[in-house]
Amino acid sequence: MKLILKHKAKIALFLILIVFYFTLRLPNLTLQPIFADEAIYIRWAQVMKSEPTLRFLPLTDGKTPLFMWMMIPFFKVFKDPLFAGRFLSVFSGFFTLLGVYFLTKKAFNLKAAFWAALFYVITPYTVFFDRMALVDSMLSAFTIWIIYFAIWLVESIRLDLAMILGYLTGGAILTKTPGLINILILPLSVVAFFGKRGVKRSFLKLVTFWLVAISIALVMYNMLRLGPEFNKLSTRNTDYVFSPLELIGRPLDPFIPHFHDMQDWFPKLFTIPTLLLIIMGIFYSLKKFNSKALVILFWLVIPMLSSMVFLKTFTARYLLTSVAPLLTFAGFGLAKLNDKLKLKSYIKILLSLLIFLPLSLNFDYQLINNPPPSDLPKEERKGYFEDWTAGYGFKEIANFLVEKSKERNVVVGTDGFFGTLPDGIQIYLDKSKISIVGSSATISAQIRNAAIGNLTFFVGNKKSLQGSLKNVLLIKEFPKVKPEDSSLEDATVLYQVLP
Repeated sequence: MKLILKHKAKIALFLILIVFYFTLRLPNLTLQPIFADEAIYIRWAQVMKSEPTLRFLPLTDGKTPLFMWMMIPFFKVFKDPLFAGRFLSVFSGFFTLLGVYFLTKKAFNLKAAFWAALFYVITPYTVFFDRMALVDSMLSAFTIWIIYFAIWLVESIRLDLAMILGYLTGGAILTKTPGLINILILPLSVVAFFGKRGVKRSFLKLVTFWLVAISIALVMYNMLRLGPEFNKLSTRNTDYVFSPLELIGRPLDPFIPHFHDMQDWFPKLFTIPTLLLIIMGIFYSLKKFNSKALVILFWLVIPMLSSMVFLKTFTARYLLTSVAPLLTFAGFGLAKLNDKLKLKSYIKILLSLLIFLPLSLNFDYQLINNPPPSDLPKEERKGYFEDWTAGYGFKEIANFLVEKSKERNVVVGTDGFFGTLPDGIQIYLDKSKISIVGSSATISAQIRNAAIGNLTFFVGNKKSLQGSLKNVLLIKEFPKVKPEDSSLEDATVLYQVLP
């Protein structure tokens, strides 16, 4: 009877964590302004949905299409395209949560698994990016399960596990090309093989199944050759990554600048108490030589170091695949700390919650109700809330334009050809007959000529348009977040272009 009650208590606790997860992800999901990459991905998904011949459209920009493919069904469920795109990330984050729980349970113990899952639910790093329509949340979901099945395959060398591992690895690659690094890390999972009997025979079988998994992943990757722009997956690499030859003579550049970026991100997006637990969890894992924990460590450190060494542009979301594995160590660290305390169980649990929840939940509350949070790192605040990459008021502008199009033909020019504008406006005008004309930070002759016979508008960013527009009428203005460095505050502006 006691076992049944304990089992039911575990299920109830896990269900509470799931409810808590969605409570921190779904409310006010579209309150944060749309980001440039979100606008691009959502627009691609809309175009791919409408035109089957363009199913590989992201290849034209050197991107893989799985995230956009997965987004298409959500357009039928949710009317708001931004909500649909962001819900896909929430859904992906839920599978990451499950992965964190089961991986921590496999590598450590059940107590650590519950704590790690709680950390995933509340940690600002995960809450922030799970609420955005970016591919990184889906890549993180694939990665945590790749680690889980890689360890399981070493424990139980079975063909079915190898096949699942291959499909997961292929899914990661189809989500984002950095998913290829999982193939390089996979052989290092051999450290979890230490101590097994019949090593020689089993090892040969394990290598065979690794090859099966890798073959499946590469076949899935080569499906992209069906797209006409497959070659751009490699030709665009130089836009984002330094080659080893470029780093000759300066091996610590960009490593040192990127390291300083992480010094800003980690204390704010993990919180200091959680970082201390991660360090503690890693320390005890290495001290006891936990081979499964060592596999997890390889899987988070190698991509992180590779990003720091080779990436030209470095942002916090590029490390998201390492965040979930790090939180497994946080869960183990807290479980280990509680084991050392000579207190009653309920007191230890209460103390843990009082110490580790407030900082994270304060960030989460601000993000949900009044973004941006005060502790958001400088570059994230700038990119997602202050600069041209942040699209404020797009839905309101689109609704205004649709209403005007009922009276006359409408043409709208945008301050940009690709990205936040015009894609952020286009996602709301997908089914309208409004013509959208990309432009630079001024009104082109094409847009001026359109104003002669059509109701014509121009959407742009106030800072880039200062003093450059003539013969226009300001219709709407949506202020962006005021920069902390006291520079000029930007805004999304809608002008009517007069004939």
